[in-house]
Amino acid sequence: MLQLFDAAGIITCGNKGRLYQIKGSGMVRDVFDQPKLEQLVGNMGVGHVRYPTAGTSSSSEAQPFYVNSPYGITFAHNGNLVNADELREFLDKDAHRHINTDSDSELLLNIFANNLEKTGKSRINEEDIFTAIKGIFDTCHGGYACVAMIAGFGIIGFRDPNGIRPIGFAKRESQSPGCGTDYMFASESVVCDGCSFSDFEDLKPGEAVIVNKNRTVTRRELVPNANFTPCIFEYVYFSRPDSIIDGISVYKCRLAMGEALADEVARKLGADMDIDVIIPVPDTSRVAALQTAYKLDITYREGFIKNRYIGRTFIMPGQALRKKTVRRKFNAMSLEFAGKNVLIVDDSIVRGTTSKEIVQMAREAGAKKVYLASCAPAIRYPNVYGIDMPSPHELVAFNKTEEEIAVALGADRVFFQELDGLIASCSKFNPNIKSWDAAVFDGKYVTGRVDAAYLKHLENLRADDKKSAEDLQSPEVLGLHNFNLQLK
Repeated sequence: MLQLFDAAGIITCGNKGRLYQIKGSGMVRDVFDQPKLEQLVGNMGVGHVRYPTAGTSSSSEAQPFYVNSPYGITFAHNGNLVNADELREFLDKDAHRHINTDSDSELLLNIFANNLEKTGKSRINEEDIFTAIKGIFDTCHGGYACVAMIAGFGIIGFRDPNGIRPIGFAKRESQSPGCGTDYMFASESVVCDGCSFSDFEDLKPGEAVIVNKNRTVTRRELVPNANFTPCIFEYVYFSRPDSIIDGISVYKCRLAMGEALADEVARKLGADMDIDVIIPVPDTSRVAALQTAYKLDITYREGFIKNRYIGRTFIMPGQALRKKTVRRKFNAMSLEFAGKNVLIVDDSIVRGTTSKEIVQMAREAGAKKVYLASCAPAIRYPNVYGIDMPSPHELVAFNKTEEEIAVALGADRVFFQELDGLIASCSKFNPNIKSWDAAVFDGKYVTGRVDAAYLKHLENLRADDKKSAEDLQSPEVLGLHNFNLQLK
């Protein structure tokens, strides 16, 4: 049986710039314990976790990454570059920097290091760092939110010129007497909340923030008139509902998605509305399903009980493992399904693995009719900015009508949110965001440089039938998510 690996790591900086590291394959609870954490000496550090999808099986892919020249730089990244091959060739032939993994995070680190090395200085300042990051923005294309630590200098956070992937920073009064203010960078505000940091502020697209060892904060927008297009799928699925990203409450977004979905279901069923009960697929669809039920004035019930020891199935490597895990993850309670017409609400439908299994489970539990509703539009295109959505041929909605998708999933009918409705559900809470990265729904890639050849290359990396058994056990080199960075 294939085993699922995640990866986690922390590097801290102590006296005289000495670095201390613990990282490896496994969940956070597997990689760290109290004795190990006590070995992480210092007053600043970088932490990173990721989920497995495709790539090599080497634990060397675990972040944060480190290069000793120049200055000793630690680096963590969430996202994906669309010109990784071009950058790898430049680093090899022109910069003469050795790349040890297939991770584009290591590419970003080495571009940053190469840009800093051009200063020729024994000691750098904030201006040198801003110049180096501007060089990244000019040459690295894709979606990325990054954190870095320069030994003995400080910590840095920056966000790509489109602001596709999320990152912000917060502060608190230091827990060490007389030390002033602590600062933390994180991909979601809830991370900072849990560590008693406040005043969370999102980085703007193309912005960099530097916190030096003296706790002086310097920030600069390095891309004037940046085209801000954050990823809308963060609000649909990835982020916790209690997070606030780019000034938008994820919880309120999902309530609005539920209302818009109710309008869609009512419009399509009309006088044939025969739904007895609305049931969510736990956990991310609960908020939206509750609001859908409220607006349609239909009973809401918890019909699926979730095994909390099973992770998110769409990011699991291999179709066989995903399908087998769904049955372990959910159990349908017959008393909520038997003899009823049921509307099951999910946040999104990707491969359809979970959806097909839960529809079958609902029928086995005695449901008369099973309708399936998605808070997101039909996903018909791969994601190229750091979310491991597979080749288009593995997407259940690829080249299919709603009727054909319903047949493929075994449902009586399938309802998808309209893209305009999804965008309105998010935009209403921050009118300053004029456009979104919604490429998985409309195929419009905001950074450019994504053509048929690139998508085919990505398909070869991600498709299940392209992966060896060893690959299917490995951490992902494309979809890298949460990190946090703290100066105590």
